[in-house]
Amino acid sequence: MRLSFSLALVASLCAAPVIADPLPSWNETDAKSRIINFVDDVTDPSLDTYVRPDDRIAVFDNDGTLWSEQPVYFQLIYAIDRVARMAADNPDILTSDVLKAAAAGDMDGIMAGGEKGLLEIIDASHSGMSVDDFQADVLAWLDTARHPTTGRPYDEMLYQPMLELLRYLRDEGFSTYIVSGGGVHFMRAFAEEAYNIPPSQVIGSALNSSYQVIDGVPTVVKTPGIAFIDDKEGKPVGIDAKIGKRPIFVGGNSDGDFAMLEWATSGEGPRFGLIVHHTDAEREVAYDRDSHIGKLVRGLDEGPDRGWLIVDMANDWARVWP
Repeated sequence: MRLSFSLALVASLCAAPVIADPLPSWNETDAKSRIINFVDDVTDPSLDTYVRPDDRIAVFDNDGTLWSEQPVYFQLIYAIDRVARMAADNPDILTSDVLKAAAAGDMDGIMAGGEKGLLEIIDASHSGMSVDDFQADVLAWLDTARHPTTGRPYDEMLYQPMLELLRYLRDEGFSTYIVSGGGVHFMRAFAEEAYNIPPSQVIGSALNSSYQVIDGVPTVVKTPGIAFIDDKEGKPVGIDAKIGKRPIFVGGNSDGDFAMLEWATSGEGPRFGLIVHHTDAEREVAYDRDSHIGKLVRGLDEGPDRGWLIVDMANDWARVWP
């Protein structure tokens, strides 16, 4: 009788389904536990913390949160490369010192132009063509361009743990959005293939644009000037305008994401704020308070008291790249 019972128990255990780890590239630290516990709390209908699928909205910054952003934003590298290509065909476009610096790949000269100079480079490189042509050019650039230190294609500089988090949330009934200071058309060119996030769920900064009929073809054309900057206080405004609901899960990495985190986590019911802290100088780059890109000061100082999870990249991630 005991033998029969033991055999039955063994058979039962062997037949039990194996539950896959939803975040295999995350170490077994408090960060991983907190994420999984939150998801369990909002998806279990028997709990008071249950959130309907329609309200399970998760938003993430892109640069420094979903993919790398050092030594400078990848979109700026694209813009500089495009100015150089344009100048090779027509040197007359180099009408200022900052454009000449861009064509020469002179980062010191580019940075000397300040924010005004950067906008001039973006205007020159992004405007004057249709949205379709622009996005085709971005994809062609991604096929050939390589990161200056890793040698990887830029669209392979994605964070594997964050890709897993996006997939995990979607598997649990969340809708995932990108809300980033990057250009909306730039990100929409690759977001679906990179993150499985469709263009309609990408919110970003935008140049002016106009509707034109060109050679009989109805076309949306990118034109000079900034229409909307989706950064800092602009992020909650962009979410409200495009999504119409306050997210319950928010991920960022810099103080440019502070307003988005603050607004989202101040809503009623369960809320989760996450900050990717770049602490891993060996596998990526370590930076925060003094960085010229992705500066993180207020988030470090205030985030823990607000209940936000500060993800320590070096300790919480078992791997960085796909």
